[in-house]
Amino acid sequence: MLEKFLKRTDFSSPEDFKNNYELIVPENFNFAYDVVDEWAKIAPNKLAMCWTNSAGEHRNISFGMMQAESDKMAAYLQGLGIGRGDVVMLVLKRRFEFWYTLLALHKLGAIAAPATHMLTESDLVYRNNAAQIKMIISTDDSYLVKNINDAMPESTTVKTLVCCGEAVPEGWEDMRRDYPLAHAFVRPDQRCTNDEPLLLYFTSGTTGHPKMVVHNCVYPLGHIVTAKYWHNLSENSLHLTVADTGWAKAVWGKIYGQWIAGAAVFTFDHDVFKPKTMLNYIEQFHITSFCAPPTVYGAFMREDIAKFNLSSLKYCTAAGEPLSPALYEAFYEATGLKIHEAFGQTETTPTVVTFPWREPKPGSMGVFNPAYDMALVNDDGEPAAIGEPGEIIIRLDRFRPMGLFTGYYRDEALTAAAFEDNVYRTGDIARMDEDGYLWFMGRNDDVIKSSGYRVGSFEVESCILTHPYVLECAVTGVKDDIRGQVIKATVALLPEYRDKANNKFAKELQQYVKEKTASYKMPRIVEFVNELPKTTNGKIRRMKQKTNA
Repeated sequence: MLEKFLKRTDFSSPEDFKNNYELIVPENFNFAYDVVDEWAKIAPNKLAMCWTNSAGEHRNISFGMMQAESDKMAAYLQGLGIGRGDVVMLVLKRRFEFWYTLLALHKLGAIAAPATHMLTESDLVYRNNAAQIKMIISTDDSYLVKNINDAMPESTTVKTLVCCGEAVPEGWEDMRRDYPLAHAFVRPDQRCTNDEPLLLYFTSGTTGHPKMVVHNCVYPLGHIVTAKYWHNLSENSLHLTVADTGWAKAVWGKIYGQWIAGAAVFTFDHDVFKPKTMLNYIEQFHITSFCAPPTVYGAFMREDIAKFNLSSLKYCTAAGEPLSPALYEAFYEATGLKIHEAFGQTETTPTVVTFPWREPKPGSMGVFNPAYDMALVNDDGEPAAIGEPGEIIIRLDRFRPMGLFTGYYRDEALTAAAFEDNVYRTGDIARMDEDGYLWFMGRNDDVIKSSGYRVGSFEVESCILTHPYVLECAVTGVKDDIRGQVIKATVALLPEYRDKANNKFAKELQQYVKEKTASYKMPRIVEFVNELPKTTNGKIRRMKQKTNA
């Protein structure tokens, strides 16, 4: 399948890859028709997904089944009035119906808007109206159903609510009962063009309303790099990415690039993450490739990992938050597996990647993805020197990469600002070493300028998190008349050490940072809390800490 979309699939060197990676982009590309249905035609029994849940249910779903079930779902949604350009919110956690429904929406030319099950009533009202949601398809989770119902009086564009579950609320459509009975699916007469909207994601910003990121119909092709050249997948791989379907990380690792590469994906449908259970499944189902946020690897290391037979696991990757060198080394020592990190945004596919042919440098995100034209620039817009902090930018004057978003939905001004001067500014600050590896320092608004020094919040957080008493922390800048800003660390200790939350230990922690990093990176303010406020996808709300300073 890769040969359909790449002029070459194998490269002799990193330079060869950088210079000669080139996509073949079909006219009116449709992932559901051109990848999934094609696999169903040439290898109908080939495994697409191995699915299980915490109740012990298990399904092996072939590409032939994916085609048949997505056709039924498309016919069902057609019958409920969904067509080209309609926006449908999907709140399906890791139910296998998410994949059937996503493919069905692609076949209909509708726009899928995946969302997290943790949305509140006000979150839903904003999203429904901002995106002009026409239909919501949700699980029967009681918290979620209540919030959706409560949001309906103020959600003027939502016409239909569909339940994927057993406890169907009054007034909702019953998906599991009705979609298998739908009439035969008839493909629309015309396919969408390549630049029509395919996906809409709400970013999880730490302040203000989330922005609405739009990806077009060729976005899945941008994830060939993700699957083939980061996850290192083949047609014999069984890959597990840990991600809820409400976030863009799910389509990074649970469908597009993986199926183009011919790999099968493993899906564990669960509500409560238990590291022991996931390790058991890696062993039981012979997972060959694994991707997760560093938090998951940390949870694995708190288990007795030597008790698990992980011999099937050949390749590990991480993204979603920075990976600390200490955790990298601990996992490598325990398993013999190196973690290849990557970095990107909801607006992109992976932009910085530790490729299989690159030796990981613990703490580094990797090197620039050559599918993008990227640079690191300083405050003056000039190339940043080796070791100098700079902003990661994507140049658009020579070509527009497949994985880059097309704009912010229904916001021309914000879109124009995002692509001003033919450059997309990511807002992410990093430094580059002499080998081209990048080291994340923080978001542009997280860089602290104190006494003439620029300090990335992540640098200080990474140090504090190595202290054995610390559970989590957020580092921010606080206005200061003398230094401009001073560094503040808001710290949550592990439950067994919370009695240490006092001035004496604050001074010890300051000295710890001073000795481990540099004196100018020492937090001058240390505040202890039991828990840090987070966004709905688990990211710490640093702006909240600034407000509370």
